Parts: sequence; structure tokens; C-alpha cells
Amino acid sequence: DGMNVLFIVVDDLRPVLGCYGDKLVKSPNIDQLASHSVVFSNAYAQQAVCAPSRVSFLTGRRPDSTRLYDFYSYWRVHAGNYSTMPQYFKENGYVTLSVGKVFHPGVSSNYSDDYPHSWSVPPFHPSTEKYENDKTCRGKDGKLYANLVCPVDVTEMPSGTLPDIQSTEEAVRLMNVMKTSKQKFFLAVGYHKPHIPLRYPQEFLKLYPFENITLAPDPWVPEKLPSVAYNPWMDIRQRDDVKALNVSFPYGPLPDNFQRRIRQSYYAAVSYLDTQVGQLLNALDDVGLSNSTIVVFTADHGWSLGEHGEWAKYSNFDVATRVPLMFYVPGMTTPPVSRGERVFPYLDPFNHILGFVPQGQSKKVVELVSLFSTLAELTGLQVPPVCPETSFHVALCTEGSSIVQYFNASEEKVKEEKDGCDDTFRCFKEETVAFSQYPRPADTPQWNSDKPKLKDIRIMGYSMRTSDYRYTLWVRFNPNNFSADFEDVHAGELYMVETDPNQDYNIYNNTSHACFLKKL
Repeated sequence: DGMNVLFIVVDDLRPVLGCYGDKLVKSPNIDQLASHSVVFSNAYAQQAVCAPSRVSFLTGRRPDSTRLYDFYSYWRVHAGNYSTMPQYFKENGYVTLSVGKVFHPGVSSNYSDDYPHSWSVPPFHPSTEKYENDKTCRGKDGKLYANLVCPVDVTEMPSGTLPDIQSTEEAVRLMNVMKTSKQKFFLAVGYHKPHIPLRYPQEFLKLYPFENITLAPDPWVPEKLPSVAYNPWMDIRQRDDVKALNVSFPYGPLPDNFQRRIRQSYYAAVSYLDTQVGQLLNALDDVGLSNSTIVVFTADHGWSLGEHGEWAKYSNFDVATRVPLMFYVPGMTTPPVSRGERVFPYLDPFNHILGFVPQGQSKKVVELVSLFSTLAELTGLQVPPVCPETSFHVALCTEGSSIVQYFNASEEKVKEEKDGCDDTFRCFKEETVAFSQYPRPADTPQWNSDKPKLKDIRIMGYSMRTSDYRYTLWVRFNPNNFSADFEDVHAGELYMVETDPNQDYNIYNNTSHACFLKKL
């Protein structure tokens, strides 16, 4: 009880990590954290785009309660004056600190990252963040471009650094300040990479020889994928290097070699991120706080790397909604740590080959909306009450229940009979479920299908993910009164996890799904 919290949230990181079984990626520092943590292998975001996902898990409410499906409204004005997770810690005596991208900047956090509601001091943003989308990538011709694939020489970058390096330095500085002040802290650190552009120090490419890089296992658009479910990856098409390829809209595939280049740079950006996380955790050891600080590591959503002929996020596929999620709780996920003992020595990905095994792994299906109540319970604060069905008027409540009960790795293995779905017992068996959703402006891919503005939303895809299946209904949505009409179904998707783990064979049309419908 009364522990500090170090909350690490990464932009657009799907679980391509050694501790999640990825054989190619080199992520020794995150894997080392996992070896002292409970790791959730089935964690999902509530909407696969930055602002809605972050506002959802920081308030503990789903997008239908925050009413944020795009980037253009502030929940306190537009939905309800909801308390946030950092605000709750602040009101309970913690010093709350934000470094990097925690809230999505702009209108959706009141142009202030929700300061002073959520944070004790004004949030820190790295000064070089403003160059992210500039022409800083050197092309073969020696000229500078705004590319998607962008390995750089850091010494040539503005101020000779990159945003995530600055964020690590600031977070380490704050830890040292907090160590001397002896106050409890909630420190949120938001890393930018592997968000596009894939701009990272070029030496990380050495970890991923091009000949080792394959295409996605399913790089084609699935035959039975409803067109409403497809995201046309507009943000990638707008980068100079992709623009030059002149691919047709919306399905035109990228050339194989360019697909492999994107995948190579995504992995390289993840290894660069891993070194930043490693330095951050090593500093926690340095200040002697590893025995009194809970560490959470997660992402706002995933990112498609060519699966289903798609790139980026903006969909309901697992590759877009599934995130890494792990909790290090000294004395709970690990034996008590004695003061001064090093838990997180920095590991260099260029010469570190040791594999780590997660301390505990839970296959329970969980959601990011549960973070608020989970962290309250872990730190011994009162867990916020469960929200009533309509909660716009309730300042403090949560729509995600705490997942601390799943931390015990020795999970009871109850194998239910795999009956048909008409069996009532199976239909309503107690199983954990993750809900995600994604809005669309039309039934077919448009220029704004990835990021429709609220006024343009016509269809909402509601997804239900269990350990056995993903079931998605695309239904009519009215943006004026935020209502979804489940009588007006535009399309559906159903994938069985066991036989179709990559979600390539939609069996919605040849399955009776009265039961799924009822449950959703």
C-alpha cells in the first residue's frame, strides 16, 4: 500500500516483444521488466486510435461515455466532468507528473493535458517533438524528406536529440527530485515511438538484417472482409516515400520490399524504445525506489504491419486493438526487494541475448478501461464505484473493473464443453470479454474512413473479444444523439480464435449468432 506509480504508456505499440513470444524483436529491457511482472497476453484497447483510447483509460470510461471518437472535443465539456486516474491519485496525496505523450495533446485534453485537474505541475513535452513530421529523413539523393521509414543520425537532428530521449532524461530528473522530497508520486511517461514516422537512431537497423524480414503471414485483404471494416491507411499514404509509390486507393498493396522495410523499421523503433525504457527503469534502481514503486507498462493500441492488406491502427482487428500490459508490484509479483538491490540493470540490445520468462502470465481477456480501478486497488486507495448505466452526471466512477484478481498466475483451468452456441449455458457462461469499437463514415472506404469526425460518423463497429472468438457488428450510428441502432446491421464479422488466430476467415454469414447478438 501507498506505493509510488510509474505508468509507462507507449504510442502505437503492438505486443511485438520477446516476452510476448516474438522471435525476431530484441527487447531485453521490457522483457526483464516482464520477468518481474504479471503479464497479460490478452489485453485490448477500447478504440484503436490515440485520443479516444487515452481518454478512455485515463477516465476509466468507454468511448460511448466519453463521447470522444475523434480528436475534437474535451470530455469535461462535451460528456461529463469525469475524474481521471491521475486526478484521483492527486486528490489522494500523490504528486502527479506527466512526461511526453500521456493525454493526447490538443482539444481533447483542453490544450493543457488536462492540467491542473490531473497533474500537480504543468506536463513536460520534449522540445524536439515539433520536428517529428518535418523533412528530417535523408533520401538516397542526399535531400531531406518527410518519410514514413526514417532511420536518422541523431547528431544531425535538431538539438542533436530525439523526443523520447528527452522524455527519458526529464523523467529521470523528476525521479531524483521525488527521491529527495520523500513524497508519493504518480509519474506517467508517454513514449512516441513506434508511432509514425518511424524515426529512430539508424544503428538500430543493424539488429534487423533485411534478409531476415518477412511479409505479414496474411498480407492480402480477406475475401469475406466487409468493406466497412477495412481501413485505408491514409496517414501512411501521405508520407513522401509512400506517396512516391503511387499505390491505388483503397486496396492497392504496397510493393513487397517496401512492406518489409516498414516492418524492419517498426522493429528497429521498438528496440530503440526498449533502450529508453531500460534507462528509465535503471534510474528507478539508481534512486533506490524499485522496492516502493509499482510499474505499469502498456500502449494506447496496436498497429497493423501489413496483415489483411492493412497498415496503421483504425480498425477492430486484434493487431490494432491488442496491447502489451504488465504490472510490476514489488512484494506481490516478485519477492520483496531489499533496499539498494538492483532489479533493472540496463541491458544493451546489441549484445544481450538472454531470454526472460514473464513472472506470471494471464490469458484472461482484459481491457485498458480497467487500469484506473486496478491501480487504485494495487496502491490501497478506495476503488472507485462502478458507474451506473448512464453516468454523465457522475464525476467519479469507472466502467472497468479491477483485474487484480487475475494476478495469481496459477489460474484454474476450467475447460468447458465446446457446445454449439444455442446451448444456453455456453451462451451466458461467465467469461471475461473485451469490448472495442470503431466509427466509419460510410460502408466503403473513403478518404476519411480512418479518422471520421464526429459529425461524419454513420456506422459504429462494436466488437466483443473473448478467449474463443471476436464478434463484430457494424451498425447504424447517429452522431447527433450518439445512438447506435442494433436493428440496422450493415455488416458483421466472426472469427474463431482456435482455428483462425489471424482473423482471415470471416464466418459471420454461415453461423447462427442469435446468442452472440444477445450477449453484445
